Amino acid sequence: MNTTTSLQHFLAQSDGVGRTLFFILAAMSVASWYFILIKAWQGIRARRRSAQFLQAFWSAASLEQIAERLEEKTPEESFSLLTLHAINARRHHARHGGERLQEAGSASEFLTRAMRRIIDEETARLEWGLTALASIASTAPFVGLFGTVWGVFHALTNIGQGGAATLEQIAGPVGEALIMTGLGLAVAIPAVLAYNACARSNRLVLAKLDAFAHDLFALLTTGALPVVQGER
Repeated sequence: MNTTTSLQHFLAQSDGVGRTLFFILAAMSVASWYFILIKAWQGIRARRRSAQFLQAFWSAASLEQIAERLEEKTPEESFSLLTLHAINARRHHARHGGERLQEAGSASEFLTRAMRRIIDEETARLEWGLTALASIASTAPFVGLFGTVWGVFHALTNIGQGGAATLEQIAGPVGEALIMTGLGLAVAIPAVLAYNACARSNRLVLAKLDAFAHDLFALLTTGALPVVQGER
C-alpha cells in the first residue's frame, strides 16, 4: 500500500477531528508556499531594481538630477524611496523651517528623523510574511503529531470494540496515523528554510540600506561623502 492509498484510507477511517487536522495542515502548506513564492519574487525584483537605481544614482551629475528622475516615476524599492523622501525632507525644512513641532530642530536632525522613519517602514515591509512563516514552521509539527496521536487513539478504539486483534490489524491503522506526523514535518521544513533565507536576505538589504543612508545624509548636509578611515 503506497502513501497516497494509506492517506486516503486514513481519512476514510478517521473522524471529524482527524480530517480537520489534515485540512489545517493542507491550509498551512498552501499559505507557506504562497509566502515563499511571493517573498522570493519580491526579493529578486527588489534586488534588480535596487542595483539599477544605485548604478544610476552614483552615475548622476547631481542630487537634483536624481530627484527629477524619481519624481517622474514613483519609487518601488527601498533605496530610491529613501532618496526621494530624504531630498523632499531637506527641501521641506528649507522652506518651512521649524514652524511646527514636526519640523523642530536643525535641518540635519529633521533629515535624520525622516530617513529613520523610512528605514523603519522599509524594515516592516521586508518583514511582511515572516511571522506567518515562523508560525507555520513552529506549529505544523505539533499539529501533525496531534493528528498521529488522535489517529492512533481512534484506530485502537475501533480495534478494541471489535474484540481480539492481530498484529496486522493494529500495525496498519497505526502506520497510517503516522502519516500525519510526516505531513506536519513536510509543511514545517520548507517554512523553516524559507524563514531563515528571508531573514538573512533582509539583514543584508538593511545593512546596505543603512550604509547608503549614511552616504546620502552626508551628501545632503555637506555635499560630500564621508571619508573612510582606511582611505585617508
